[in-house]
Amino acid sequence: MPDVRGRVRRAVVAVAMPLVAALLVLSGSVGAVPASAEALSVRSAIASPEPVRQESIPTYDVVLILRTDGILQVRETITYDFARGGEHGIVRRVPFRHADRLYDVRNVRTSSSTGAPARARTLKLLHDVQISVGDRHREVHGRQAYVIEYEMAWVFTPYAAHDELVWDALGTTWDVPIGNAAVRVEAPVPLRYTRCHAGRPGATTRCMRDRDGLYAVDFTQSELRPHEGMTVQVRLPKGAISVPPPRYAPPHWTGTWPGTVVLALAVGAMVLAARRPVPHRRAGWGLVAAGALLIVADVGDDVVARGPWAFSLGDRCLAGLALMIVGASVVRAYRLRTAEHGAGALGED
Repeated sequence: MPDVRGRVRRAVVAVAMPLVAALLVLSGSVGAVPASAEALSVRSAIASPEPVRQESIPTYDVVLILRTDGILQVRETITYDFARGGEHGIVRRVPFRHADRLYDVRNVRTSSSTGAPARARTLKLLHDVQISVGDRHREVHGRQAYVIEYEMAWVFTPYAAHDELVWDALGTTWDVPIGNAAVRVEAPVPLRYTRCHAGRPGATTRCMRDRDGLYAVDFTQSELRPHEGMTVQVRLPKGAISVPPPRYAPPHWTGTWPGTVVLALAVGAMVLAARRPVPHRRAGWGLVAAGALLIVADVGDDVVARGPWAFSLGDRCLAGLALMIVGASVVRAYRLRTAEHGAGALGED
């Protein structure tokens, strides 16, 4: 009798095996899609990390008010992005000396609309007044808004037919880029001549004019790189405001030919000081002290009359340096001669 059951089983197995294999393939491929997508997302995250945010000034708004008493009133609103790092605040440097021209920075006031510490500390350093806004004991993060207000004196320059103001409203000491800057100029009389140039000192790129009014003009500029500013030039008719005469400091070098010759002779005397007979070291220290007194007297006169960092190197300073050079040479030569005598005495023993 033929094996009917065996034939049926073989037929069922023959048909079922391809179906099972197909189901396994489909299940494997379906399960692999999410795994592949997850792997791709991880790889893409590793290959293209999130860009690190850098410190910057997103917005910088300045209002310059030209007062009738000849004072320039300034209000700066600075939005500073500290990115991910923490800082103690910002530092604004306002020039009080440009070449030999002197200005006066006064009545500094600071605040913050975002609640950041806004205590102001001022320090005259080199040619700038350094305004530090913040707290040494507290760090701030993210975006913060600061308001700095101050007044400038002796910034207007009188001419025969007009009075002129040339002022960099942002300054060129910022080490971070500025996204959008706006400068508004307000005057007590109609503004007939106003100009603005953006970039580094001496740049010729004109700022965009946002709004023009009879007594106010607005300039804007975007994408300023570090150390780029906005220089505003304003001309006012004669008599519109009270303009005191500008203040000037003497140049840093005011030495004449006699002082320079004395300094040169002192350098040559260094060679003569090493020859015999060598003066006593007390004479050398006396010359050093006399030279130091001359330098202090010269610098002191300038500082008392015009304030710190206004001193100049004059003939008294040069003479003082000459005496100090000769005195130091005498002291050194005496020490060397004494050391030689001591070595000779030891050799004889």
